[in-house]
Amino acid sequence: MSHHAPRTSWTAARRQVLAGSGAVLALALATACGPVEDTKSTGRTDPKPAASSSSSKEQPKQDEAKKVAIKGDGTVQVGKDAQPGTYRTSGNTTSRCYWERLKDTKGEMDSIIANDNVTGSSYVTLAAGEYFKSSGCKGWEAVPKDATGTPKAEIAGDGGMLRVGADIAPGTYKSEGRAKGSLNCYWERTKDAEHGLDSIAANDNPTGSAIVTIDAEDAYFKSSGCADWKKS
Repeated sequence: MSHHAPRTSWTAARRQVLAGSGAVLALALATACGPVEDTKSTGRTDPKPAASSSSSKEQPKQDEAKKVAIKGDGTVQVGKDAQPGTYRTSGNTTSRCYWERLKDTKGEMDSIIANDNVTGSSYVTLAAGEYFKSSGCKGWEAVPKDATGTPKAEIAGDGGMLRVGADIAPGTYKSEGRAKGSLNCYWERTKDAEHGLDSIAANDNPTGSAIVTIDAEDAYFKSSGCADWKKS
């Protein structure tokens, strides 16, 4: 099968600088001290202070922040600022998340090893000595080689890149094709997360309904702009 050009091709438009916004989480704790009353003389005991509802809400955010190995905005040197390996970002609701693997920091088109615009989730494998640039993305967490999950048999057609066996179960899936409001539907079966042309096992831009069989040997499945996929 011939490989169709990915929806996010390597063009000069990729040189556009995307302005990312960072969010700084500050947690302020205030403690008020007052005079200590003699409970024996007053016959009254002070109730225990209620647990802070704001601190309980912040805890999940703090736990999530601990998982982030590479921030969603900025450039890092692999092997120095971040360890070589595979990383994942998820929860990106718009396509303003953009990343690049770079062989140097000259800022030229030839510096780009691979790149992509992300909606939903994405995986990328980084090698020592290269650089990684991320803009407008959720934080990237390191993914162990033996990472497991609960694979789904129904996935969002614009969910991005999913790991076979962990995020999505192998099998044959059907989609109505292009999602409402989308310019096109694109899917891709991949051998790895390096995002090179050799990484692509098969891909297509279907016009109308689509059927694809995801093998257990596939590493990832990528979908963008499509209606939801359901296992048949």
